[in-house]
Amino acid sequence: MKALPVNIEIGSHIWVGDPELAWLDGVVFNIKGEDAEIQTSDGKTIVANLSRVYPKDAEAPEGGVDDMTKLLYLHEPAVLHNLSTRHEINEIYTYTGNILIAVNPFQGLPHLYDAHMMERYKGAQLGELSPHVFAIADVAYRAMVNEGKSNSILVSGESGAGKTETTKMLMRYLAHLGGHNASEGRTVEQQVLESNPVLEAFGNAKTVRNNNSSRFGKFVEIQFNEHGRISGAAIRTYLLERSRVCQISDPERNYHCFYLLCAAPQEEIEKYKLGNPRSFHYLNQSSCYELVGVNDAHDYLTTRKAMDIVGISKEEQEAIFRVVAAILHLGNIDFAKEEDIDSSVVKEESKFHLQMTAELLMCDPHSLEDALRQRVMVTPEEIIRKSLDPHDAAVNRDGLAKTIYSRLFDWLVYKINVSIGQDPNSKFLIGVLDIYGFESFKTNSFEQFCINFTNEKLQQHFNQHVFKMDQQEYIKEEIDWSYIEFVDNQDILDLIEKKTGGIIALLDEACMFPKSTHETFAQKLYQTFKDHKRFIKPKLTRADFTIVHYAGEVQYQSDQFLDKNKDYVVPEHQDLLSASKCSFVSGLFQPFSEETAKPSKFSSIGSRFKLQLQQLMDTLNSTEPHYIRCIKPNNTLEPAIFDSMNVMQQLRSGGVLEAIRIKCSGYPTHMTFSQFLHRFGMLAPEIWRGNYEERVACKWIFEKMELTGYQLGKTKVFLRTGQMAELDAHRARVLRNSVTVIQRHVKTRATRKNYLLQRQASIHIQSQWRGKHARQLYKEMRQEAAAVKIQKNLRRQLARRSYNGMRSSAVVLQTGIRAMAARGEFRLREQTKAATAVQAHWRSHRAVSCYKNLKEASVVSQSNLKERIAEGEDMNLNMEGEIDSLEVKNYKLQKQVEELTCHLQSEKQLRIELEVEKGREIKTLLHSLKNLQNQVDETNAVLLKEREDAHKESGAHLIVTEASTHDDDAKKGTCSEEVGNLKALLRAEKQRAENSERKYAEAQGLSEKRRKKLKETERRVHRLQDSLNRLDLVWLRMLCSMSDQFADLKMILHTSSNSTSTSGTIATDVRVDFASDNSDASSNDSDFSFPAPVLSSASDDLSSQNNNFQLIVQDLSTTEISGSEEWHGDKEGAFDDYF
Repeated sequence: MKALPVNIEIGSHIWVGDPELAWLDGVVFNIKGEDAEIQTSDGKTIVANLSRVYPKDAEAPEGGVDDMTKLLYLHEPAVLHNLSTRHEINEIYTYTGNILIAVNPFQGLPHLYDAHMMERYKGAQLGELSPHVFAIADVAYRAMVNEGKSNSILVSGESGAGKTETTKMLMRYLAHLGGHNASEGRTVEQQVLESNPVLEAFGNAKTVRNNNSSRFGKFVEIQFNEHGRISGAAIRTYLLERSRVCQISDPERNYHCFYLLCAAPQEEIEKYKLGNPRSFHYLNQSSCYELVGVNDAHDYLTTRKAMDIVGISKEEQEAIFRVVAAILHLGNIDFAKEEDIDSSVVKEESKFHLQMTAELLMCDPHSLEDALRQRVMVTPEEIIRKSLDPHDAAVNRDGLAKTIYSRLFDWLVYKINVSIGQDPNSKFLIGVLDIYGFESFKTNSFEQFCINFTNEKLQQHFNQHVFKMDQQEYIKEEIDWSYIEFVDNQDILDLIEKKTGGIIALLDEACMFPKSTHETFAQKLYQTFKDHKRFIKPKLTRADFTIVHYAGEVQYQSDQFLDKNKDYVVPEHQDLLSASKCSFVSGLFQPFSEETAKPSKFSSIGSRFKLQLQQLMDTLNSTEPHYIRCIKPNNTLEPAIFDSMNVMQQLRSGGVLEAIRIKCSGYPTHMTFSQFLHRFGMLAPEIWRGNYEERVACKWIFEKMELTGYQLGKTKVFLRTGQMAELDAHRARVLRNSVTVIQRHVKTRATRKNYLLQRQASIHIQSQWRGKHARQLYKEMRQEAAAVKIQKNLRRQLARRSYNGMRSSAVVLQTGIRAMAARGEFRLREQTKAATAVQAHWRSHRAVSCYKNLKEASVVSQSNLKERIAEGEDMNLNMEGEIDSLEVKNYKLQKQVEELTCHLQSEKQLRIELEVEKGREIKTLLHSLKNLQNQVDETNAVLLKEREDAHKESGAHLIVTEASTHDDDAKKGTCSEEVGNLKALLRAEKQRAENSERKYAEAQGLSEKRRKKLKETERRVHRLQDSLNRLDLVWLRMLCSMSDQFADLKMILHTSSNSTSTSGTIATDVRVDFASDNSDASSNDSDFSFPAPVLSSASDDLSSQNNNFQLIVQDLSTTEISGSEEWHGDKEGAFDDYF
């Protein structure tokens, strides 16, 4: 729709086209010739030609209008904006006159369809309540009852727009108005409503745009008696999409019934040998097998229940699903190329499906295989059987599947009609047409051609209805409309359905010739319609053609037009299935009558569809039509999303914009006189000063504006296209001029008022400022006098405070230094006394340890000597006991070594803590010394400052008494003496610190020397351990050699071993452990075991010997006395004497 030139002024609110949002609203702020600069609502600035913009009603209600004929500007952007505004507030229904536009909300709104809502709309006038589908149904029902004329409701829209649900709501409401009482049993309306699940299961499928898209057209005739009660019904169907049975594209699905049967109870699946839908060729061409929120198993039971309600018996239901299962198995029959040329054979893995198909259809498997692989040609001379290649056999198989499903669907519709029952005595009816909307895809085939042909027919009917409604409005208002020209789409209908030379006629002609192809058919179309304005030959194609429909151009691919137009059954298939043992299957394929079997009788889908469509149009023309246009707001099927471009395309496809064009060809704007005067009375202010009638006042305004072509009815003003915008432009100009005058006066008054306020304020500010300045000067004078007095007293106070502070600091310093000196001397005496005691104890301990070690070594030597003498006599007798005693003693020695190791570590930790304490005391002394030095320096600085101050005061004050001079000299002498004492004390502290540092260095050197000696001792101990280990090996060897010699003696002495073990000598272990004080080597401590006979009298001294030995090891680890080297040498010599 192109914009018409209108009066656009600066400041006008307009609509301008946008490639993403379809239309944007904005305000014109500049006009240059034919171009306008526009500030859009989203902040952008664009330039557009004036011929491409539409005026906007800035005073339109925020929530939109419920009837779009009330829009002052009836054009494309206004309609779209009104639908979008109402969609945002969940108002999904909108009127356009008596046409209802329903926007699919994609969410449940149960409050709109409950019983209470039905009662509200019962008997209400159209427009009295909010727009609703119940209102359209009620108007149709009331018109039928009151006028005695049949009515029809046409529901259209693209897939996913909600046509099926809208049809359900219509039938529910009509059943509510004209249904029987519940006591009368199962009613006609129940059967009609319950038939929906059956038809949806076998006629609906998932498409790209809708999960439950009707793939057939449906016209439901609801028949009423003279009392307005439902007495019968009938369902007419049109153009089932047969190709979907064999071909589906991803992510679409096949018809619902196939998936419902695969989700049936287990016994049904086993009976029909079914499985997962992925295992069937007719279903696995798409990756979509399940629908979100849909339970196929539940829907299967719902469908069976609906079949019961509509009167389909259990046997017929079983036969129906057996046929559906047979189609699935039929699709899994694959063919391979046989050795012969142009022949095929069923693959081995497909034999099972061939057998199952034959069993389910109750026909002969071999006959079924021949019917799929061969084609019979009858000639006058003979019957020729032609073998088919694998591709042609697959095509033949798919043709059989489509034929069976089409016959099954037709039988279901027939059975539903028979079950519901038609009333031959019905006075009138209400027809509900659920028809597919206009379709335009990337690939458009014969189905889209027929669908769009249907929509062209319905659009013509719709246009005539809209024009007729406008005519009624014009007649009612008694205006002249005879010169208004009605333009329809008859030329497109002639292009398609003309008996001689139409596209359908040429298609039927091509189908009658065996050698015709889609290319020859396309060339015929090019030659016939090369000059037709509605027919276009696309470039770079040889078989495509384009038709300019009312909703836009659609390019069709004629590849399969001929095959899909042929409506005949292969004789082999007909003979095979008519001979089926199943009465249901044979009933679907009745034998041809002689008249039908004649070869001259040609039948086509296109011709049959045109005939059905003409019958439908005759039915609609005999009824009073009502229209519902369903709109899908977005392709994602999500709520609260309004895709303007998508909705605009649907408005074009649904004919709404075409209806608007028809309205615009007449008088699109209707306003009552009062509304017109209220809006445009300002264009002629003089009418308010006189007592004029409304009609005269309106005419006065038109004459003043010099408008022509308008019409004044009895109560309304009728404006031609563009006149409303022109009046609005004059109104905007008057308003703009009035606003300018008002602004000028308001600004003048505001400016003068502001000036007076500023003048009064400045006078007040000046007086206040002068008073403040005088008070500030007086305050500064008082502050200056007070400052002089404060400075005098402050200086005196500071001088006295300085003297007292200095005197108290000197006293505190002297006290602290003397106390620190006394504490240091006391600490030194205590340390000296403690060191003397430690040295005395250590020398005593060393002498005792030396004596005990020598004594223990001699005892050990004697014990080992005695043990060696007795070893030869008692070895065999005491072998086992010695081994056990050795292990016990070894364990005891290990324990002792561990105890000694822990003792050494504690001694080492004690020494380390002592060294740390010494270092800490040294640091404390150094810190104290540093503090003393700082205090002395500060004292010297204070003295120097006092001297300088004294010299200054003596220079400033010439008259100083002699007594004060003598006092100052005495103070100076006292301070000098104290400073001297402090210096002496400082030197003493420095000397002590140097001595402490020297002693600390000597202690460190001595510790290093002792650490080296301990390492040497540890090395010697390890060497001693190796020697003992070697000695143990020698002893073991000796024991092994002597064991054989004393075997006999062992047997003799075995009886006396018990008495000997109690009365004999007791063998004990004396363990001598030598370990270093190094904690890191504690895991390498050595054990030395010296088995020797010990007298019972000597066993009492075992504990004392162990303690003595611990003292020896302790002496080794803490050799801090000057004689430790001699002990080390003595110890080493003692061990050398032993070995």
